[in-house]
Amino acid sequence: MVATSGAQLLPNSAVTSLREQLLPLTTILTPNIPEAKLLLDNASIEYPEPTRSIPDLIRVAKSLQCLGPKHVLIKGGHLPVDRDLNVAQLDADKEFVIDVLFSSHGRDDNDDVVIFRTNFSPSKNTHGTGCSLASIASNLALGRDVPHAVKNACRYVERGIRTAPDLGRGSGPINHFPSYAPLEDKEEWSESSLIRLDGNSFT
Repeated sequence: MVATSGAQLLPNSAVTSLREQLLPLTTILTPNIPEAKLLLDNASIEYPEPTRSIPDLIRVAKSLQCLGPKHVLIKGGHLPVDRDLNVAQLDADKEFVIDVLFSSHGRDDNDDVVIFRTNFSPSKNTHGTGCSLASIASNLALGRDVPHAVKNACRYVERGIRTAPDLGRGSGPINHFPSYAPLEDKEEWSESSLIRLDGNSFT
């Protein structure tokens, strides 16, 4: 809905149709922060503004989940954080990208929030990251649960950015064929983490 450049790709009427007709059928919604705000604005739902913290991202994800998707993954590429997981104020402080997965099971005390932390990769070659994250669907088709499907997809995108061929000018494409280790290789996965808010980690 919103391109890497920040341009809105859908007219508001199409955003309304998407929200009303598709979101109730959605297994997992994966908006970036501008897309999440666009959907909430379209539904006249308030959200933290400016969105500047991990708790803010969780509140945005929870509000979006009320529109119908079973799971919502807020992509934090627009909001890099420093070593202490505070929003980075300087480029030199950008250490991680935080993605937030919110799943609701019908009761406030049974909400499930998973935080994904990935090393920040300074690169102009980020064209196609959102579409490539749709590899979540491939992982679900292979029988993985949602958190591990998301983790595999995040690693695929991270590797794609880190090994991008640097083509063209402006926002170049990521590498869609990176050589990456499987999830079971813990050493290769050690630079990323996936943690539930209740403190339990995933292996």
